[in-house]
Amino acid sequence: MSKFTVKWGILATGGIAETFARDLWPNPECRGVKDIEHKVVAAASSSSAKRAQDFLKEVRGVEGAKAYGSYEELVKDEDVDIIYIATPHSHHYQNAMLCLEAGKNVLCEKAFTTNAPQLEALIKKAREKKVFLMEAVWTRYFPLSIYVRDIITSGKIGPVSRTSADLSMHMLPEKTFEDTHRMVNPDLAGGALLDLGIYALTWVFQTLYTTQSDPKPPTVLSTMRKYKLGTDEQTSMLLTFPPTSSRGEAHGIATTGMRTSADPDGKASAGPAIRVQGEKGEIQIYHPAFRPTRTKLVLADGTVEDKEWPQPGPGEGSGWKDGFGGSFQPEGEGQGMFWEADECAFALKEGRKEGKYESLEESLVIMRVMDEVREQNGLKYPEKIETLEYPVKL
Repeated sequence: MSKFTVKWGILATGGIAETFARDLWPNPECRGVKDIEHKVVAAASSSSAKRAQDFLKEVRGVEGAKAYGSYEELVKDEDVDIIYIATPHSHHYQNAMLCLEAGKNVLCEKAFTTNAPQLEALIKKAREKKVFLMEAVWTRYFPLSIYVRDIITSGKIGPVSRTSADLSMHMLPEKTFEDTHRMVNPDLAGGALLDLGIYALTWVFQTLYTTQSDPKPPTVLSTMRKYKLGTDEQTSMLLTFPPTSSRGEAHGIATTGMRTSADPDGKASAGPAIRVQGEKGEIQIYHPAFRPTRTKLVLADGTVEDKEWPQPGPGEGSGWKDGFGGSFQPEGEGQGMFWEADECAFALKEGRKEGKYESLEESLVIMRVMDEVREQNGLKYPEKIETLEYPVKL
């Protein structure tokens, strides 16, 4: 039986774009996925076609893959089935609208947009054009995450009352980043919240919201410590989720920051970064929240199940590596971004217009929470990246 082939166009050629595109190269069969395949057939750089050409060579794009020096050229390529948007948060709205206007399916990096009204506009446009749109919260699609959600819905730990989740990384921004860097620059929607905090929120939501048959948006209280540029370097959020048909009121505590670490010694000595607590026990997930590989189930009856979740790949001797931020996983081990790519492929194959494990509605609820956190703490970005106007040159 022939495989369903998804032909990808990569919009932007920075670090996360390279990580994602590299992860598309291994045969999906190495992770037990047999009826789809991925091909990187085009890439675009806003700086030059040469940069896009070098990128395609680096990530092992298919022979004859097209290199473009503008995003406008990429969205016109009729051979591209879906576009992965890998620009900074500040540019997502403009870039995604460009793709959607051209009738392209879109996988957009998190955070989806700078604010909720922008996301509402993208959802409206995607439905108008009848195309697929999904936020690239890759962690949601890991087998580990599916396991955690299944533990909750099975009732094994009882009704869940509280989830605490932290993604803090010891970065010391004034020593690590230039003022123009995307992590701290307000012009690029910088700060801990949209880049790191969304992972803490992801664990709160996928355990207290996604798992419910009748989920309701939470109320939020928050506090924020600002960096010298006005973006946040540390943010703490307390979310109160209304009762549902399967549990009472639940609390989510999501924290993020750039001065402390959820795993100070890199050996998990500090314990789990995420705890999902129910009436019969809890499930723990270990740092990092974005790419965890270990869980521990602890039940009141004395049961303890410690599980490792290594990312699959073609294995040693394959000559292939992937990683992010200048470091690589062991040879032949995937980064794990292929899981979200597989979800996109299955959605296109089945004719679905959004992701299975995070609906557009849920992405919008989370975006509204982050808007509220910013409002409570006076964090505003420049109008040019908050606007609903399109097109705007950034």
